[in-house]
Amino acid sequence: MASARPALNGQTLSATAADVADELGFEHVTVSEVARRVGVKPASVYFHLDGADDLRGRVSALALTELGERLALALAGRAGRDALEALVDAVRGYAVEHPGRWASTQVRITAPEAGAAGARVAALMLAVVRGYGLPPKEQTHAVRLIGSTVNGFVRLHVHGSFDHSDPDPEASWLRMTQALDTALTHWPTTATSEETAR
Repeated sequence: MASARPALNGQTLSATAADVADELGFEHVTVSEVARRVGVKPASVYFHLDGADDLRGRVSALALTELGERLALALAGRAGRDALEALVDAVRGYAVEHPGRWASTQVRITAPEAGAAGARVAALMLAVVRGYGLPPKEQTHAVRLIGSTVNGFVRLHVHGSFDHSDPDPEASWLRMTQALDTALTHWPTTATSEETAR
């Protein structure tokens, strides 16, 4: 007896699109591909969403929600360097396990649901930064440093940039985390001459 087809709704379509992103790449998330996977015509998919942009926005929302849940668990009861290590390891782990979902979080997001989920991720990252005692005006700079450093490392590693060089990338990852901890611990609190001149 054939198994029943899952109910066709926004949640099912979002999950299917997220799987497409992980398997084929976020750029391959299309209404036609999702329709093919759930066994319906594209017109049936359009009944539940507003097109490809809406579909990709739903993937972003799903990914940021999952990432937020993972970060909340990883950071519970941690502070300082312990929290920083938990943060970067959780982000890297999610990016490696779900490359397409992760890619969906690296683009401009317009979906309201994604914005709310992204705000939670940002708040958790800010909490780690606050643990280092940075003044409010410096906290966004620090969050951007962490995010861009982790994202850059993950992108290079996933694309094989470290495959033919020593030492092992894991050693570099530890050094990177140490460097971030040092940067946050000794964060410059005075404006540069360029900033002062503005």
